Amino acid sequence: MKFRRKPRENVEINLASLIDVVFILLLFFVVTTTFTRETQLKVDLPEAASGTPPEETALKQMEVLISAEGSYSLNGQALLKSDLESLMAALGKESAGDNSLPLVISADAQTPHQAVITAMDAAGKLGFAHLRITTVEAEAAKP
Repeated sequence: MKFRRKPRENVEINLASLIDVVFILLLFFVVTTTFTRETQLKVDLPEAASGTPPEETALKQMEVLISAEGSYSLNGQALLKSDLESLMAALGKESAGDNSLPLVISADAQTPHQAVITAMDAAGKLGFAHLRITTVEAEAAKP
């Protein structure tokens, strides 16, 4: 007896719907991705022959960076205006009224003296008592 074989069917995968799904997933990931742009000032610290290293504390620390042009940045967030009022407002908002937090002022070596004095004045008016100014250790002169 001779059995009749069924002709084989060509199995094809429909790629059009698969491509649609991939594009929708791609669109979803592009739309939901957040891009953060870190803004940091490049500060070349002045040198000091003597000084003490900062103590490690568990307290929240606030840092005011002052660029060579005199623009301010508080805890890595650049301030739009470089005046006393905006610096005081930013310090008050960041500290939430807690003036016992340590405040570090890191100014570029080429920063105008007035910008450092403005930062110190803002800290003084808000009642910050623990104030530090950042420097780098001076290299010993070679004989």
